[in-house]
Amino acid sequence: MSAIFLLILSYDYSGTRIKTRKRNIAAPLDPAAFADAVVQIYLDNAGDLELVAKNLESSDLNFSRYGDTFFEVVFIGGRTQPGTIKLDEGERHPYSVIECEPIREAILPSVIYVQKILRRRPFLIKNLENVMRKMLQSLELFEENERIKLSIFTALAFSQKLSGLPPETVLQPLLKDNLVAKGLVLSFITDFFREYLIDNSIDDLISILKRGKMEDDLLEFFPSTKRTPEAVSEHFTKAGLLPLVEYNDKKIFEVRLKEMKTTLTTQLAEEVAISEVIETVKQHVKDAKLPDIEVVRILWDVLMDAIQWSGKNQQQNANFALRQVKKWAELLNTFCTTGKLELELMYKVQVQCYEDAKLMKLFPEIVRSLYEQDVLAEDTILHWFRKGTNLKGRQNFVKSLEPFVKWLEEAEEEE
Repeated sequence: MSAIFLLILSYDYSGTRIKTRKRNIAAPLDPAAFADAVVQIYLDNAGDLELVAKNLESSDLNFSRYGDTFFEVVFIGGRTQPGTIKLDEGERHPYSVIECEPIREAILPSVIYVQKILRRRPFLIKNLENVMRKMLQSLELFEENERIKLSIFTALAFSQKLSGLPPETVLQPLLKDNLVAKGLVLSFITDFFREYLIDNSIDDLISILKRGKMEDDLLEFFPSTKRTPEAVSEHFTKAGLLPLVEYNDKKIFEVRLKEMKTTLTTQLAEEVAISEVIETVKQHVKDAKLPDIEVVRILWDVLMDAIQWSGKNQQQNANFALRQVKKWAELLNTFCTTGKLELELMYKVQVQCYEDAKLMKLFPEIVRSLYEQDVLAEDTILHWFRKGTNLKGRQNFVKSLEPFVKWLEEAEEEE
């Protein structure tokens, strides 16, 4: 950086000369001349990005000072006015990203070109972030086909892992209220998703969204009048983005299950009446359209999690479990309404007893208690015993349940 230093001569009282250096005065900034020089390199090489990159490399242009201006020339074709994406006075070239055809084959060379520039001058990544952020915040100033080009460039930039371009600094600015309300963000992000998923998996896309702190709620991209799960599914299904629809449905489903589990845990801790708990479950099932099997699984988890287990006393743990089954049998009965759901409950008990050492020996006692409370039917228990498909601990559990099954079979013969 050039600078001018002023040397001031002064004298002290003894007549000794003293040298004093004043602050350095920076040379005047001239982004317009820089932009014109870069544009001329584009024009001289007829937009051949390989030659442009070589000529830029051998030039003495001050990229460290005018990095933002450089990327304005790359994207728009010339220098923009301060605070906007409108072109300022000066030269312009027709080989910018905005002038490309709105297809990946036309835009990919620009992405590769920028990658080369960044490898030689890594410090420019911040300037790229600045310019991309400014453009995405100004989507309404671009034509529709220009927005498509920007979305394709952004998707390819992440697909090509463009020198560590951070998603959060590029994608977060999209969530401006006015852009979302106009539907511009939804249109842009849909094109981005579609383009990115050509070369990448849904897991890769979710990773990008997580790093951008945007994966938790796709509703944020939708105008407020369309923020429903149904609208999300319909929109992305029409856009051909079924993997994203499936991911979002799963995400919503997990959130709703967690909400129900949290509510039930609180109600059990507060010893709310069983009738009220049953109504709570029914309301959650209705609102969230939860499958019956998931409801049965959650109920068992909540009931067992509510127990204050003893660390070593096996008999005490058995008493706790059996008391809980007896206390909440009506709740289980209300939602275990078919043989299939009863069998699912048995599988749930089986897996928990297998995975939790303190419950390993309690399986036959729990099953018997569920039978005595009319939660499990005899046919369900016999089916599990003879044809059960879950193999976790099955051999041991079948053996431990033999005396009870034998009693059931003898009772059946007597009848």
